[in-house]
Amino acid sequence: MTCTLKPVHRQVKPKYTKHVEKARNFAIAAIEAYNKPGTHFRTSLYIVLIVIAWTALLHASFVKRRVRPVYSNGKGKGIRYERVDGEHRYWELKECLRQWYGDKNPAEKYNLEFLLGLRNKIEHRDLPELDGRLYGECQSALLNFEELITGEFGNNFALGQNLSISLQLSSVVPQEKHKAIKKALSREVSSIQDYVSRYRAGLPQTILSDQKFSFNIYMFPRTVNRESAAELAVQFIPSQDLERLGISESKLIAIKEKQVSVVNLDKMKPQQATNAVMKKIPFIFKLHHHAIAWKHFKVRPLKGSTTPEHTRDEFCVYDKLHKDYVYTNAWVVFLAKQLFNEKGFRTVIGEPPTPKSVT
Repeated sequence: MTCTLKPVHRQVKPKYTKHVEKARNFAIAAIEAYNKPGTHFRTSLYIVLIVIAWTALLHASFVKRRVRPVYSNGKGKGIRYERVDGEHRYWELKECLRQWYGDKNPAEKYNLEFLLGLRNKIEHRDLPELDGRLYGECQSALLNFEELITGEFGNNFALGQNLSISLQLSSVVPQEKHKAIKKALSREVSSIQDYVSRYRAGLPQTILSDQKFSFNIYMFPRTVNRESAAELAVQFIPSQDLERLGISESKLIAIKEKQVSVVNLDKMKPQQATNAVMKKIPFIFKLHHHAIAWKHFKVRPLKGSTTPEHTRDEFCVYDKLHKDYVYTNAWVVFLAKQLFNEKGFRTVIGEPPTPKSVT
């Protein structure tokens, strides 16, 4: 974690202990809400609670540094703090992030801004259909929280010592996630789906692949031949270490939530992507236009490439089985934004657009 303010190393004092305890309690409540079997609105509840937890944790960190995280109307001795219903108006999470990170933009900041945007949408609708698609970001918010709270206030405030890994029903999860992805494409959550796609599409690959933005792992079964080795029944390893360790993906119980390239349920063939883009822009958009566009943005290799899998996987994924490419909703959203006006269309496609009204 990064902070632009000068740290003050002191023992935890009652002045900010209340903020730390509030943060920890809400983080635990968030975990309980997400892991509780049968909870229909688990992601919505988790996001609301983890945002409160993070806000309280940053408040505690500011107070530790003798910075009052309260809106004020001035500076110096005559400072006057804003009040709401007689209480000080504390910084909300957005302002906390601005103050904490300054001009730095690490992956954990993007993670929280992403969840904060979803929290704002939850005020108007629920998110049960997106549970499976947001696992990575939800997990990262929790791990980043654990890192900061222990780094700032010591291991006594760690969450891990009181929590266990949730049990997984491997034969049930894929079927449920299949349904979740199909529901995620329904009209009821289209605006939220567009938000998720736009946010991810606007991030550089270095952030998308950073575990502090979205936590992607494999959990695998292991056998032990001695009693001491049985103390840890589950071991987590980064996905990039699988080949080095000689572990076959086919033998894994996968709980890895990679937003693209896991399954093709929410992917589109070229003609489908072309039709989807055309629905979003005021111009005629045909299949050959789509080919020009993916070449312009270098979304995938050219035909005949020896490395067809080297795509911008937030936009396009190589289907090895069928030896072709499929495109994501993020690509449709991104491309439609680029082509929405005449100037953008000319820049990308290299020719003037034909308005739909002409036909």
